[in-house]
Amino acid sequence: MTAATTIHPSAIVDDGAQLGAGCRVWHWVHISGGARIGRGCSFGQGVYVGNDVAIGDNVKIQNNVSVYDAVTLEDDVFCGPSMVFTNVHNPRAAVVRKAEYRRTLVQRGATLGANCTIVCGTTVGAFAFVGAGAVVSRDVPAFALVVGVPAQRIGWMSRHGERLALPASGDGQATCPATGERYRLAGDVLTLID
Repeated sequence: MTAATTIHPSAIVDDGAQLGAGCRVWHWVHISGGARIGRGCSFGQGVYVGNDVAIGDNVKIQNNVSVYDAVTLEDDVFCGPSMVFTNVHNPRAAVVRKAEYRRTLVQRGATLGANCTIVCGTTVGAFAFVGAGAVVSRDVPAFALVVGVPAQRIGWMSRHGERLALPASGDGQATCPATGERYRLAGDVLTLID
């Protein structure tokens, strides 16, 4: 049996928006007509989703997040409360730059912490972890843990969201303390061994 999508009466879902089964749309959410959203997603209070947005399955978007045009969120992405996406690199109120939007991609399983900012034109790699309040202005590798302004890599995270006992760069191996999965670091690239 497929779970039904629930939409709070205060939410606005424009005609044409595509929502998969089992989504939960909470208070004062606005989902634009061109949005394409997968199954089992959750949209917290005050979320906005633009027209040119693609969201995969099981994505969790916490309160007060605006997912603007030109953003793609793959499956299992977590967007913390009040985190920010941008889509114009050099905005001016008096200059129209809608034709200059830079695309942002957040790959499968990534976590974007509360109040972080993802500057447009970047890719956040699969299972990466962006710390609360960080400002991401360049690509983040898969599994990387980044914090600060501007965001800097300080370590690595497992698929389960556990910090791995590895340096920020170099060589080594580590095991996820929660799942036992093993990872290998070679320079600036972390891969899952098994």
